[in-house]
Amino acid sequence: MTRVVHKFGGSSLSSASRYEAVAQIVVGQCQLGDCVVVSAAGKTTNTLVKLWQSYQQQEQQSFNDILLQVENHQIELINALFQGEKQRQLADTLLTELQVITQAANSKTLNEAELLAHGELWSARILASYLSESGLQAQPIDARTLFTVHNGQLVHQKNKQVCLATLDNDHIFVVTGFIAADDQGNTVTLGRNGSDYSATLLANYSDAEAVSIWTDTQGVFSTDPRKVSNAIKYPKVCREQANLLARLGNPVLHAKTLSPLKSTSIKLQVRSSFDPEAPGTEIVKAGYSKAKRFITSFDNLDLVRVDRLGVNEVREVSQLIQHSIHHFVQNGEEFLLLPGAFTHQVSQYFTGRLTLVESHLQGFALVAPKADIAALEVQAKSVLAEQDVVLRFAHSDEDYALFLTDQAIDSDVLAILHDKLVNKGRELAVIIAGLGNVGEVFLEQCQTQVARLQAQFDLKVVGLLRSQQMLFAASGLNLDNWQTQWQNEAQAYEQNEVLERIEELDYEHKVVVDITASESFSLLYPEFVKRDCHLISANKYAGTAQQDWYLSLRQQLEERNLLWRYNTSVGAGLPVNFALADLQNSGDKITQVEGVFSGTLSWLCSEYDGSKAFSDLVLEAQAMGYTEPDPREDLSGRDMQRKLLILARELGLSLDVDDIGLEPLMPEHLAAGSWQDFLAKKNELDAFYETKFAQAKANNCELRYTGLLSIAEDGKVDAKVGIAFAEQGSAIANLTPGDNIFVVKTLWYDANPLVIQGPGAGKEVTAAGIHSDLFWLCQNLK
Repeated sequence: MTRVVHKFGGSSLSSASRYEAVAQIVVGQCQLGDCVVVSAAGKTTNTLVKLWQSYQQQEQQSFNDILLQVENHQIELINALFQGEKQRQLADTLLTELQVITQAANSKTLNEAELLAHGELWSARILASYLSESGLQAQPIDARTLFTVHNGQLVHQKNKQVCLATLDNDHIFVVTGFIAADDQGNTVTLGRNGSDYSATLLANYSDAEAVSIWTDTQGVFSTDPRKVSNAIKYPKVCREQANLLARLGNPVLHAKTLSPLKSTSIKLQVRSSFDPEAPGTEIVKAGYSKAKRFITSFDNLDLVRVDRLGVNEVREVSQLIQHSIHHFVQNGEEFLLLPGAFTHQVSQYFTGRLTLVESHLQGFALVAPKADIAALEVQAKSVLAEQDVVLRFAHSDEDYALFLTDQAIDSDVLAILHDKLVNKGRELAVIIAGLGNVGEVFLEQCQTQVARLQAQFDLKVVGLLRSQQMLFAASGLNLDNWQTQWQNEAQAYEQNEVLERIEELDYEHKVVVDITASESFSLLYPEFVKRDCHLISANKYAGTAQQDWYLSLRQQLEERNLLWRYNTSVGAGLPVNFALADLQNSGDKITQVEGVFSGTLSWLCSEYDGSKAFSDLVLEAQAMGYTEPDPREDLSGRDMQRKLLILARELGLSLDVDDIGLEPLMPEHLAAGSWQDFLAKKNELDAFYETKFAQAKANNCELRYTGLLSIAEDGKVDAKVGIAFAEQGSAIANLTPGDNIFVVKTLWYDANPLVIQGPGAGKEVTAAGIHSDLFWLCQNLK
């Protein structure tokens, strides 16, 4: 049974290098029994159409010249892809076929459909041969042996039987698109973009599981990404909207392509043969995707009114001109919107019943959820008026609106329309991992913050994760009673279940907010990125992972145009990363960052005055919840070491954690053993600290535990974390207990450094810092 049908268009096969790229996709994506449907290479069909026109006009020299163009292109492909005997065989076969074309032209027996069919035949033969040379069991198939047409209609039952009998599991079949045969064996074509139609027909006839349409775009976008840089690529689009877009002339999908999939479970996706690793767009059945917003522009259309339009006449005329036609009713009258080049032909079909209403029209169609259309239509007309675009005709239905104009909708106007009409409707799904103290406060703050962000995004918290339980609601959780929902509906989960639920989310944007302190959860970041998730981290592990892993993650994010923010991983809610980025973006150069990046160690060092043992202060901080469960994790300095590494990487430095010198705030041997072992030796900690404190006082300094990052003019980096003697009167010496402080020196802030100081811990300020990152994300997506 055919598992998947892959279709490659002309642009995917336009050169020898493109054939090689397609072959790599086939090798990586196909199994025996799969089918590959191909179009004519590059502009071959257009060239053959010109050849036919020169034949009809009896322009012999033009015919010969165009035929030579065809020959040169095909020979160029053959010579680039093959050598030796195979090259000679393919070239001889081609030349024989070209001779037959010449003979038919000379004898005035040349047939248009048979002539045009050669483009697909050549593509199938070359690709199948190249795949075979690469070691695959590939076989070309002429679709005229699979698809039969009777009186202009495909004979579905017969075609299905033939396909099931012909397509075994021993080969990869390379099938010609675009063509079929009638009852007498004559060639017929399946119309404009017929190869897409061939692919979905073949999938239906062979009971395939899925169809992949490989194009020169990465999927279905909110508008033409070549004209609007921030066009949104939708991961899922429902078939109903895809059909509507096709009828309105959207070039990615075409109305006939979707018809064979009706009432089937066959999956359809649009992917880029130029970027096969990029996720495409899946066209799904009703109920599997929310309605999206699209703007599709068009030009050179005519609007006609037809009297007494018959039930099947739109379909018949569409077949006649081999082009989709949009039909609508306004004020009881029937209208057709069709390409201006075919108006005369359509007029002849509707002799005496057709009236030309408007000609040479440009414009666009807006497709959106039904509830949005009325308001969006008003906005669209306002934008057109502001841009001095003359509106000649408008029509709206429950799920789209048409705007027909004198002027072409250029890229600038299209970008404004897109920004006003589409971006406003963008949705952001938020998945929150970690429901401890900070996570709970973050959710409480979400109730007001989400309302604030609604002006830019339709933001919904759709998932909550905690330890081994999860709660998902694709349409959004009710933040007013999320605790009740959690208690009643949270379920145990495995890692793959979380990833599957995130992948299924049908939103333009997704973000995972990591408020855990889990290293294992941070290791899932690449999996989230594969599922097109942005990242916000209060978790320090990913930002301090091994350099190779970290750089790989950064590269994956960049390739998918995804964003990662982790401002709260250093300094809680303090805007440290923002400040460092702004300084660099302004042209300044950072030469040194020094400070206290641990609220725990800030409190311990600032509170100690010799009146009580240092270990007693540690136990007091532990009782107040200021430390980790085992305070030695704080005293080790590793937390500050990781934070300094994050700052260094934010400055573009390539460091690993081991590149940062570390001096603990305790004798190193006390790190061994249990907490009880440590308590039994706490007098050693007291003696250690008392000695360091006395040394600081002897130098008229205050004892602090700091991180220091220095960048010399020659680029040499010195990074270390440890005990420091801060001069009296300095910002670090005067630090408020519990505060974090960052003293930043730059070319411009040298003698008088920039100081950022404030609470470096606390659930409220940390949660607020995460909300700041979420706001930053929305601003950048906007």
